[in-house]
Amino acid sequence: MHVTLVPSGEQLEVEQGESILDAALRAGLNLPHSCKAGRCGTCKARVLYGSVTYPAGRPLALSAAEQDSGYALLCQARADRPVAVETRQIESVTDVQIRSLPCRVQRMKRLAPDVMGLWLRLPAIELFHWQPGQYIDVMLSAGRRRSFSLANPPGESALLELHVRRSGRGEFTTQVFGSMTEGTLLRIEGPLGQLTYRPGSGPLLLVGGGTGYAPMKAILRHVLESGVARQVTLYWGARTCADLYEDAWLRDLAARESRFHYVPVLSDEAQPGSGRLVHEAVIAGGEPLGQADIYAAGPPEMVAAVREQLPQHGADAARIVFDSFEYAPDALARPK
Repeated sequence: MHVTLVPSGEQLEVEQGESILDAALRAGLNLPHSCKAGRCGTCKARVLYGSVTYPAGRPLALSAAEQDSGYALLCQARADRPVAVETRQIESVTDVQIRSLPCRVQRMKRLAPDVMGLWLRLPAIELFHWQPGQYIDVMLSAGRRRSFSLANPPGESALLELHVRRSGRGEFTTQVFGSMTEGTLLRIEGPLGQLTYRPGSGPLLLVGGGTGYAPMKAILRHVLESGVARQVTLYWGARTCADLYEDAWLRDLAARESRFHYVPVLSDEAQPGSGRLVHEAVIAGGEPLGQADIYAAGPPEMVAAVREQLPQHGADAARIVFDSFEYAPDALARPK
C-alpha cells in the first residue's frame, strides 16, 4: 500500500499489517514518535486523503473529535488504501543512518533485582553512530522486537550499554533473565528516536523514571565528558532504594563535579523521606524551569505529568524533549 508524506513528498510502501510509522522507520525516515503504543500522541498527523484503520481500536492518545477531524496516530495506523499524511521529518537526526547490524553480548551485570545491564559489541568493521538519548531495537527470533535506550554516549562506541527491565510478558526479557549468556548473538536496528541532546548554554534538567534513567545517563556523560560548560541536574524517580541501581556512582559523581546536581526521588511511602513522584520533586526543587532545557524519559504517566505540569510552573513546553516508555509485550517487527 502506498503512503505519501507531505510536504516532503516521500513515498512509502507499507506492508500488510505494518503501521505507517514502522514503514517510515524501515525506510530510514525519522518521523516524530515516542512510545510507539498510541499513548503519548507524539506521532499525530493529519490524513489528507485515503483512510486508516486501527486493529486494536482508536488509540488512547487520539480523541474521537481528532479522528473525525482527520487526524491519525501513525504508530498504530494501518493504511487500507493509498494515503497521504501531513507530517514532518526530524531533520536534526537525519544524518544518523538507521542500520541493522549483528552484535554479541559482551558482558551482563545485574544492576537491580529486576534490571539487567547488557553491553553489546558490534563487528569491528562496522561503524555505528548515534546521538545521546536515542534508542535501538533488538530483533527477536519470533518476528518481534524490543526497544531499549542507549545508556552510554556516542564517544564510547566500542560497546553499547542497555538497561533491561524484567517483564513477565516479554520474550526478550525472559531470555535476558533466563537463558542468555555472555557471547549470545543478537541483531539490532537503530539508532531511533528524537530524544537527542541539543547543544545550548543554559541549565540542563534531566528527569528519569525507572530505566528512563538510561538515556539521561547518556546525555549526562556526554555533557560532562565533552567539557560543555552547563549546569546539569538529574532527578531520578524510582519506587525503592534498590531501584536506584547507580545511586552510589551518581552521588560520587555529584561530589566530584561542581556542574552536576543529583536528586533521587522515591515514590514508595514505606521508604524514609519518600512518597513523592519525580515531577513533584522537580517542582518543589526550585529549579529555574523557565531557563532550562528539559529532557524526560520513563513511564507514560510520568512523561505526561512532566509535559503538563512543568509548563504550569514556568517551563517552556517547546524546550521539553521526551521519550515515553511503554512497558508492553514485544512489539511486532517491521516486515522486511
